[in-house]
Amino acid sequence: MEIVSIAISKKKGTIKKCVDEVQLIENHGIKGDAHAGDWHRQLSFLSSESIEQASSDDFKLNFGDFAENIATTGIDWKNQIIGTIFQLGEDAVVEITQIGKECHKKCAIYYRTGDCIMPKEGVFAKILKGGTIRVGDKITTRK
Repeated sequence: MEIVSIAISKKKGTIKKCVDEVQLIENHGIKGDAHAGDWHRQLSFLSSESIEQASSDDFKLNFGDFAENIATTGIDWKNQIIGTIFQLGEDAVVEITQIGKECHKKCAIYYRTGDCIMPKEGVFAKILKGGTIRVGDKITTRK
């Protein structure tokens, strides 16, 4: 289980830009990301396997296209349990707070891709302990 992509955006509802590392701030989110704040969806996850399945020969999807902050390998996020705690890299700790979401309007992601897997397969978390995370960092379940 590891991080294969990290993406951020300055504005909600837009395609995120991939970066190599970010700073997670406790009880806030990713430093500089539009979704950071004092709420339960400070960080979002999608499996890279789900992103690959949503791609087609005609339309190749990239990391960040579904506005996920973190894309991973080896974790089936949609089948995790709310309240599960994960360690990201050396220091950061997050707690799963929501699985899936309701989209009230079609956003840039929907119009670009023709669908959005985030409402069904996206998982959201709050930051329990901050730290720097990087592409390639391991993810472990905390007991």
